[in-house]
Amino acid sequence: MNRRHLLALVGLACLSLTAGCFGPGAISGDQLDQEPAEPYAWDTERDVHIAVQTDSSFRAVYNVSGESIELFRRDGFGGRNPLNVRAVRYRYPNGTVLTGSELEARGGGVDRTREVVTVAFPNGTETGQLAFTAGATPKRFSLPVFVEGSYEVVLPPNRRVDLPVFGTVSPRGSSREVIDGQTHIRWEEVTSRGITVQYYLQRDIPIFGAIAAVSMVIGFGGAYYYKRQIDRLREMREEMGLDVEVEEKDDGPPPGMR
Repeated sequence: MNRRHLLALVGLACLSLTAGCFGPGAISGDQLDQEPAEPYAWDTERDVHIAVQTDSSFRAVYNVSGESIELFRRDGFGGRNPLNVRAVRYRYPNGTVLTGSELEARGGGVDRTREVVTVAFPNGTETGQLAFTAGATPKRFSLPVFVEGSYEVVLPPNRRVDLPVFGTVSPRGSSREVIDGQTHIRWEEVTSRGITVQYYLQRDIPIFGAIAAVSMVIGFGGAYYYKRQIDRLREMREEMGLDVEVEEKDDGPPPGMR
């Protein structure tokens, strides 16, 4: 077997493993029943409560109704990719909480396709709460709006959004409050396609200041050097007589025009 055939077999094996791990329906019971890093905020007063964690993941609690909900991310090309959810829980209005496996046993289910994760709710339910954990990008949280209504996003400790450029919140109209070192961002009504929060560590502020100072020094230094070069070029032109202005003698109008 030559090297080319060996590489082809290795690539085929990788594709097979990838299809098995990330393909349709590939959410194990252990993944669904996994314990969340911290308890879910079931008693939230918002329709949606999202707690961003320091390990590049988030915990979400949604007030839901109907038969099912689709969970996904947009890929930037108009398509959708399924959320890699885990620690799935469903809570009845009476406070009873089901694990992912128990949800399936009650007539619900969690199914994954190449575009979305569809969570079907238990038979006979009209309203309830869905909670799950999924991955997030460090220093930038972004998620489509699956449920319209009031939202609250809680950032990890010592994270802020107040410094322009480095901190942004979308959509507009949010309020912010720091409680026990954590920033709480709230919207009374969200109807946009998605929410995005870009944040930074407080300890990053001196670094931002240092970068800004160095940039200003470089900018002023470059401007000074550019001016010195222009002045030097002007002096050289004057020494060569290229910038000497010759006064033209005015003899008046041509003959016959006087």
